[in-house]
Amino acid sequence: MDQKLLVKNALIVTMDKERRVLNADILIDDKRISKIGAQLNEPGARLFDASGYVVTPGFIQTHVHLCQALYRNRADDLSLLDWLQKKIWPFEAAHTPASMRLSAQLGLAELIRGGTTTILDMGSVHHQDIIFEELERSGMRAVAGKVMMDYGNLPAALAEKTTVSINESLRLLDKWHNFDDGRLKYAFAPRFALSCSEELLRESGRLAREKGVLYHTHAAENKEESRLVRQRFGVSNIMLFDKLGIAGEHLCLAHCVWSDEQDRRLLKERDIKVLHCPSANLKLGSGIAPIPEYMEDGITVSLGADGAPCNNNLDIFNEMRLAALIQKPKYGPRIMPAQKIFEMATINGARTLGLDDETGSIEAGKRADLAFIKNSQVHSIPYENIYAKLVYSSHSADVAHVMIDGRWVMRERRLLTIDEKQVLQAAGTEA
Repeated sequence: MDQKLLVKNALIVTMDKERRVLNADILIDDKRISKIGAQLNEPGARLFDASGYVVTPGFIQTHVHLCQALYRNRADDLSLLDWLQKKIWPFEAAHTPASMRLSAQLGLAELIRGGTTTILDMGSVHHQDIIFEELERSGMRAVAGKVMMDYGNLPAALAEKTTVSINESLRLLDKWHNFDDGRLKYAFAPRFALSCSEELLRESGRLAREKGVLYHTHAAENKEESRLVRQRFGVSNIMLFDKLGIAGEHLCLAHCVWSDEQDRRLLKERDIKVLHCPSANLKLGSGIAPIPEYMEDGITVSLGADGAPCNNNLDIFNEMRLAALIQKPKYGPRIMPAQKIFEMATINGARTLGLDDETGSIEAGKRADLAFIKNSQVHSIPYENIYAKLVYSSHSADVAHVMIDGRWVMRERRLLTIDEKQVLQAAGTEA
């Protein structure tokens, strides 16, 4: 932006350290928030009247698969290992450059329309440059990486040689990490222990530490998966990362449904991040992760929709509501209050990605990543607690405008960086 923007009359859910909720204005200068306060006046600034909107930090989803968006509603009612072997791996093996581009566009369009402004994405074995190209075009803030797989009964098109997988990951890191003023970053992404050799797991972990990037993988998602990992490696799925010298604050583990006391102690002591995907865990019948216990131990937990074929959408509002509700029968109705859930979808996500100095809250100096949510909707008023309103009764369709890095990416529900009509037409021909 070459001109300042003054957002007036907003109800701001800041997610700052004091968790302030303010009736105030926001001054945006280029990509960052310059000031927050009442009755701000900035001569020459363009004005945007936010009356009638709740302005929140853009949502952060820490586990998604853009490469799978095109396979929504095509892999239903299966458990994890069957779902992968019978549906997802053959689908990913069949991707062409054109279908991968369309899948990324479809997923990104849905994410932006729901107010998500930052993602941690796991790609597929091939065509990762295309995913990054679409991330760049969409304006999305993202950490992403190609899937790494070199072990097990894999489709021929997905089975990699270990050195090839590592070298391609390094090429992608050199090309895309810290791209566009740091908006795009790279992460090493071995799929999960059962599809990776010990050499690949260990070496990608070493490189992630050396390069100072995240290590993003699945762990302890499914009971049978966990049993097979223990059978092969002699330790639990989570303890395996300690055995291989990978455990640390850069390690991001999706799911962590099946854990024991030793696992939880490791997660806490090594500041390993848990990526919670409640919809996918329920739909695949994997189980319910012990999130209240993780949070009681001070483990950082964030939210992700996972992939469209195991959810079947990428809606952060669904994930927030489910994350709260599924724990209450076991732990009681006061567990997982709405504010804690909202933290998982915003500042905890930023902390998981090492971006909490840049995004995840609305504060002076941070990136202007904002979601503008309609306040007065028949399904979400009246209310006493703004967090309860957002978590329990708001919908993704309530998001009217979205901004990333001070740039509008959606206005009045119209996408500005993705041709939604073209994407819908192209995706329809894939049916």
